[in-house]
Amino acid sequence: MILPAGVLLWLLLLSRPQSSLQEGTQEIENSDEIPEQEFIFAPNRQKRAVVEHSRSQTDKCSYTFIVPEQKSTGAICVNSKEPEELLENRVNKQELELLNTELQKQRRQIEALQQLIQVDGGVVNEVKLLRKESRNMNSRVTQLYMQLLHEIIRKRDNALEASQLETRVLNHTNQMGTLGLRYSDLEHKYRRLSALANNQSALLLHLEKHCQRGGHSYGVVQERIRPVYPQPPVMPQPPVQMPELSPGGYRPYDPQKYTRHTINRMNNDIQNDQNSKAVPPPLPTMPSSAHSFTSEPVGPFKDCLEAVEGGYTNSGMFLLKPDKTNRLMQVWCDQTRDPGGWTVIQRRTDGSVNFFRNWETYKQGFGNIDGEHWLGLENIYWLTNQATYKLLVTLEDWSGRKTYAEYASFRIESEADFYRLRVGRYQGNAGDSLTWHNGKQFTTLDKDNDAYTGNCAHYQKGGWWYKACAHSNMNGVWYRGGHYRSRYQDGVYWAEFRGGAYSLKKVTMMIRPNANTVH
Repeated sequence: MILPAGVLLWLLLLSRPQSSLQEGTQEIENSDEIPEQEFIFAPNRQKRAVVEHSRSQTDKCSYTFIVPEQKSTGAICVNSKEPEELLENRVNKQELELLNTELQKQRRQIEALQQLIQVDGGVVNEVKLLRKESRNMNSRVTQLYMQLLHEIIRKRDNALEASQLETRVLNHTNQMGTLGLRYSDLEHKYRRLSALANNQSALLLHLEKHCQRGGHSYGVVQERIRPVYPQPPVMPQPPVQMPELSPGGYRPYDPQKYTRHTINRMNNDIQNDQNSKAVPPPLPTMPSSAHSFTSEPVGPFKDCLEAVEGGYTNSGMFLLKPDKTNRLMQVWCDQTRDPGGWTVIQRRTDGSVNFFRNWETYKQGFGNIDGEHWLGLENIYWLTNQATYKLLVTLEDWSGRKTYAEYASFRIESEADFYRLRVGRYQGNAGDSLTWHNGKQFTTLDKDNDAYTGNCAHYQKGGWWYKACAHSNMNGVWYRGGHYRSRYQDGVYWAEFRGGAYSLKKVTMMIRPNANTVH
């Protein structure tokens, strides 16, 4: 078996010495396992094959060997006797190929990283631009905010200046009213003096004629009338000095200084009205036909209910002196409304009194007792804190419809708490437009105590217990005809009755003691 295998190996090496080792033959992987005698015997067999081949060439004979193909199932034999340089070259080539492959991979990774860096660089630039724009926007917003603050401060300054101008206008109007009253008094006195002088001239003429008829000479007549003629005209007797007005224009009652002749000269003004549209009040304000009273204020009483219990059942002016105070005040007592004893604290009927006043005026009161007036916050405070009082609000529109709203309790706090409003349970047919103001402080043009960012008194044109701003505005502008056009809702309105854009014709607020009060 060994000899044919050696011959076959030799023939294959002769024809394809390198490829035959890879394709046709399979040997044991370790060359040490091949018997040494095969390698020794191989040259002899080679020589013999050469001799035989030469013989075959001379004899022109040919041999054909058919070797079956065998599948390699084991290790492929490699010639271990290959030179070391070739092995090293192969190893170096493989390493170079591996290195080239790694380099290509790294190049691709580097290119990918460069692309990412380019993208990231664009993002970074965009972020920088956005940050720069953000800083610019922040600076712009800061500038706009500062401009807004300056504008707000400027508007507040303008509003303050406007309020100061309005206060000055009111003060000048007060002074003009006072001067008008003084002028009226002087004109009245001048007329009386003129009438007296005319009477004395007529008397002198009458005496001269009488003396001439009696036969007396002119000198005798002149001598007889000497005590009268040269004397200056007799001045009227000055009126008894009236007591000074208390704060708010109220004259305290002093029985020792008032006589039967001087009582008729008492004025019923709380404080002279300064409305430019209103005419100066007459010297004695005559009662209207709807009320029967005398011009002499009766009292003092604790309230109008005490006056009724004292037998005074007619409506009119009364002097009141609440408990725990020496304050005297003139009020209008309405005894016609059942059951009587109502003290009027506010009334609007014809728009003759301007209710757009400052804090001090609302504190002391203003208007005419038998007409439009505001009794004064200080007076209302002393009245409502001496007992439990209920409030009645009467309303009338321009079509003659009348409604009312009654509150079981009504009082206000002191000036230290800005006359905060306290009202109780509501009943009536006008709708409840005052409970929304419960617990609020009083606000005027020059003293802002409301919950609104601005001054509600400036927009509502009056003084009231504003919140933000009003469901009722009893001290607003009196507009004729009901519906009015104004930039703000500044009319005399009760929101639950005809709404805020309708100015009522007549409104009245009056109080009366209520023993059975449910708060």
